[in-house]
Amino acid sequence: MDDGDNDNKITPRDLAEPLRRAIGDRYLTYALSTIMHRALPDARDGLKPVHRRILFAMRELRLTSTGGYRKSAKISGDVMGNYHPHGDAAIYDAMARLAQDFNVRYPLVDGQGNFGNIDGDNPAASRYTEARLTVVSEALLQGLNENAVDFRDNYDGTLTEPVVLPATFPNLLANGSSGIAVGMATNIPPHNIAELVDACLHLIRTPDARDDTLLQYVPGPDFPTGGVLVEPSENIAQAYRTGRGSFRLRCRWHIEDLGRGQWQVIVTEIPYQVQKSKLVERIAELIQTKKIPILADVRDESADDIRMVLEPRSKNVDADVLMGMLFRSSDLEVRFSLNMNVLIDGLTPKVCSMKEVLRAFLDFRREVLIRRSQHRMEKIDHRLEVLEGLIVAFLNLDRVIDIIRYDDDPKPALMREDWGRTFVRATDQHDYVSPPAASDDGLGLTEIQAEAILNMRLRSLRRLEEMELVRERDTLMEERAGLEDLLEDDGLQWAQISDQLRATKKAFGKDYEGGARRTTFAEATDTPDVPLEAMIEREPITVVCSQMGWIRAMTGHIDLTRELKFKDGDGPRFIFHAETTDRLLVFGSNGRFYTVSGANLPGGRGMGEPLRLMVDLPNEAEIVDLFIHKPDNKLLVASTAGDGFVVPEAEVLAQTRSGKQVLNVRGETRALVCNPVSGDHVAVVGENRKVLVFPLDELPEMARGKGVRLQKFKDGGLSDATTFTLAEGLSWRDPAGRTRTESDLGEWIGKRAGSGRMAPRGFPRDNRFN
Repeated sequence: MDDGDNDNKITPRDLAEPLRRAIGDRYLTYALSTIMHRALPDARDGLKPVHRRILFAMRELRLTSTGGYRKSAKISGDVMGNYHPHGDAAIYDAMARLAQDFNVRYPLVDGQGNFGNIDGDNPAASRYTEARLTVVSEALLQGLNENAVDFRDNYDGTLTEPVVLPATFPNLLANGSSGIAVGMATNIPPHNIAELVDACLHLIRTPDARDDTLLQYVPGPDFPTGGVLVEPSENIAQAYRTGRGSFRLRCRWHIEDLGRGQWQVIVTEIPYQVQKSKLVERIAELIQTKKIPILADVRDESADDIRMVLEPRSKNVDADVLMGMLFRSSDLEVRFSLNMNVLIDGLTPKVCSMKEVLRAFLDFRREVLIRRSQHRMEKIDHRLEVLEGLIVAFLNLDRVIDIIRYDDDPKPALMREDWGRTFVRATDQHDYVSPPAASDDGLGLTEIQAEAILNMRLRSLRRLEEMELVRERDTLMEERAGLEDLLEDDGLQWAQISDQLRATKKAFGKDYEGGARRTTFAEATDTPDVPLEAMIEREPITVVCSQMGWIRAMTGHIDLTRELKFKDGDGPRFIFHAETTDRLLVFGSNGRFYTVSGANLPGGRGMGEPLRLMVDLPNEAEIVDLFIHKPDNKLLVASTAGDGFVVPEAEVLAQTRSGKQVLNVRGETRALVCNPVSGDHVAVVGENRKVLVFPLDELPEMARGKGVRLQKFKDGGLSDATTFTLAEGLSWRDPAGRTRTESDLGEWIGKRAGSGRMAPRGFPRDNRFN
């Protein structure tokens, strides 16, 4: 190998760049592409690129609103192949959404077949459905043939597509939009076209109108699914003024009388973008979990329209209270966010007020008007040039015939001829004299005029045709003068735009199918929180809880001595009469109180359910006591260590499954006593059988804590504690079941935390006062 080969060897160049800059540049490119070409709509026509390309491709396929349908697969294929190089599934989903009247206020695609429904079912495959444009989308496309907007090359440079559609109405607000870009998002609700046009007309008359004034014409969104807007007007005004806010939207409902005092609630409209099937499932879940005990059943009886039936548990239920609870717990009321982040002039993302969006639309409509007028003037000038040539031909018809008949090259001859002089008809080829060379007197025909004369049909050589040409020329001259005045006068331009907007309002206003306002306004009547007891039908029950913690509720007040069935190895522990409106308190050996509703207890036909499944009682904790909650009562609670205190029963009520910690216990210590307070003295007995009696007022009243020492022990701990009235004596039941009362308690009375004296003769061997 010679040295020349080494000279031609390519040396590697250092192509490295900092990672921070490399990632930053590429991510910025991606972010800008997402913001400008995917997620945010244009303020002028309210469309994203994919929607704009779908409508333009359908127009190119001549799928007019009065024509036939074409397969959706053909449409999405053309869009993907010609304008939008992305997945066909994404294109078809975007097109299907434009055809869904429950998603789009004014559908832009007329679909034939299954395009999905409000239950959330997906559209059928694109090979099964067909589509065409609607009258509304044709209004967006109106003027594309008249140079109303700029065109740009498509992704591969073989075709052109519009940068924006002419849009004869403010589609951004009429149909709304939503999208998530990089670092920003948009969410715009739909509105009523007639109201938007009124606001535009007011803005034309008063360019410096305030945002609040526009609310007189556009009071709020108009959702395709209807509903009732319950947002205060000042909040709506603030949202439209700043471009950010939210709206409370409720379902529309009424009461259906079933006779004999029975009734049910019928929901006929649900909030925007809520799937009906999931809404019914959510309400059914609320019924099953007894979150709304006054609701008995929900049924979906919808056909072409929406009909959800809500059946109350009792005819005495207040319908407003029922609906208020459903509004708080389900999507029968939603909050729709407003974030009017749009592309101004297709370039700059900005959060705009309603006035700014309407102003951007009106400025664009003026630009479209000027461009269409200029395009029309160019067409008129071209036609006038042709008409002048045709009129010259009719005035010199014999000479024109001679040139066409005898001249070797008629077109240049027609252009050279001086049509201001007098001609003599040639009788044959020899008499014909070809026109002389062209002069600069401007009396000859132009190339366009000569071409038009040569293309003229023989049937046009009539006297009547000449008169029609003159009449057409005069009409076009008059129209051209009007266009010149229009282009020079701003007032005429805005008057023309106003007339176009009025025509749009007439086409898509209240007389248009679905043009009337669907969403109405009302004040939110927030119902007060009703206690659970007030919503539950009051019925007698007998609560039965076994030694192993299985609980059930027998219907009615049964005999408490009646023998009941339990699981093998289990037996009765607590049994008492209660009502479905009662709340039951469970005291665990971990010092926590748990609350269970009497209405939520399992029925008495089986063995019940474990109480631990209803509350979060740990496996290592035992049930100390179970009783009916009485808010005015007080409880004496104590631990095995001999510490305790008095707690108001209203303070121990738990709001969650995890319960409420009241008596603090640690290590081997556990909660032992929970007795209602009645009387003026406390009696405690330890495992050493020593009894101590002291005044009740020596015990503190607390909501939570370890408590104070009740009795001092050398060995063991507390066995039981109770309260009683000293004047009536201390009573207990002996092993034979007889009640014994000790009136002379002077020997055992002492100070709190004392050791006490041995129990009286006949005191139970289990060291308990029960």
